[in-house]
Amino acid sequence: MIILVLNSGSSSIKYQLFDIDRKKEKVIDKGKVDRIGDIVPTHKKALKIILGKISTKIDAVGHRVVHGGAKFTESVLIDSKVIKAVEEFSELAPLHNPPGLMTIKEAMRILKGVPQVAVFDTAFHQTMPEYAYLYAIPYRLYLRYGIRRYGFHGTSHRFVAQEAAKLLKKSFGSISLITCHLGNGCSITAIKKGKVVDTSMGFTPLEGLVMGTRSGDIDPAIIPYIMEKEGLKADEVLELLNKESGLLGISGISNDVRDLIRKKNKNSRARLALNIFVYRVKKYISAYIGIIGKVDAIIFTGGIGENQPWVREEICRDLIDSKTKILVIPTNEELMIARDTYLISRRLTERKRRKS
Repeated sequence: MIILVLNSGSSSIKYQLFDIDRKKEKVIDKGKVDRIGDIVPTHKKALKIILGKISTKIDAVGHRVVHGGAKFTESVLIDSKVIKAVEEFSELAPLHNPPGLMTIKEAMRILKGVPQVAVFDTAFHQTMPEYAYLYAIPYRLYLRYGIRRYGFHGTSHRFVAQEAAKLLKKSFGSISLITCHLGNGCSITAIKKGKVVDTSMGFTPLEGLVMGTRSGDIDPAIIPYIMEKEGLKADEVLELLNKESGLLGISGISNDVRDLIRKKNKNSRARLALNIFVYRVKKYISAYIGIIGKVDAIIFTGGIGENQPWVREEICRDLIDSKTKILVIPTNEELMIARDTYLISRRLTERKRRKS
C-alpha cells in the first residue's frame, strides 16, 4: 500500500511517501515545501506541488493534526464530523490546525475516494486520569471552555514507547516508561502499563519543561506583572514566553543546545541555561518515578535527546539506580502516522470486501 504522510505547519508542508504492508515499511520519497505565504501562496498550492512530484498511485493519506482535544483518543478516518471537530479545536492550535485543515480538504478534493486518516498529537495522552489533566481553577471553566491539560508530541511518545517495548521484549500493555522528547520543543510523558498517566505539556505546548524559546512552567502571576511593568498586552507577553524565553532567554546567545554546550565553559549564562534545562528535566523524571513506581526504562528522543550525550549524562547523574535501563530511540512520527493510516485503510478495504 502506497501511503502519503502530510505534516502541515504554519508556513510549510513536509511529506513522506511510504510503501507499507505487513512485512515492509519503506520510504520511497520525502521532501518539504516551505515559505508558504511568501514564495508559495497557499497550502493548497503547496499540496499541488507535492502531488506533482509523485508519479505513483496513492492508496491512502495520513495527516498529522496537532490538536484533537479530548474527543479523539486514537487515529481516525476523516469525514465531515472529524473536519468539524478539528475546526472547533483550531482556537487552541491557531498556528497548526487551520493549515492542517486546508491541506486535508484540498487532499480530499484532489484525491477523491482515497482514504484520509487524521493522526492527533493529543490522542495518546487522553488516557490521563481526571486528577492529572484538570487544573485547580473553577470547574465551570473546564465545562464551558474545555480548559484542561491535553499534552502534545503524543505521536512521538507513542512511537518510541512501542519501539522500547519491542527492544525490551515486553507487551505494550505491561510496560512502564518515562519518555523524554527533547528538541526545540520538549515534553516528558509517564506511561504506566502502556497508558499515559501524565505528561508535561498542558492546555498548550507552553507548559512544562524549559525549551528552546519557551519558558515552560512559570507562576501565572508573572504575566500581569510583566504586562504592568513592560506596558505589554496579554498576547505580547505570550509571544515573549513562547519565542523569547527558554534557553534563548536565559543565555542571551542561542536556543540551540549545541551552541550552548560549545560555550558553557567560557560563558556563565550558557552554562546557567543548560543547568536550568537539565534541572527541570530531572525534576519531572523524579516526579514521574514517584507516580509510576517501578520504571522499565527511561527513553530519550528528539534532536537533543538523541544527539547530545552530555545532556543525557547530566540528566541521569545521581537520578536513578544502575538497574534502570536508559534507551536512546530515534523518533519517527511520519512512520507512526503511516502505520496508523495503513491499519485504518486496510480495515476499511476489508469491510468493503465483506459487504460486496
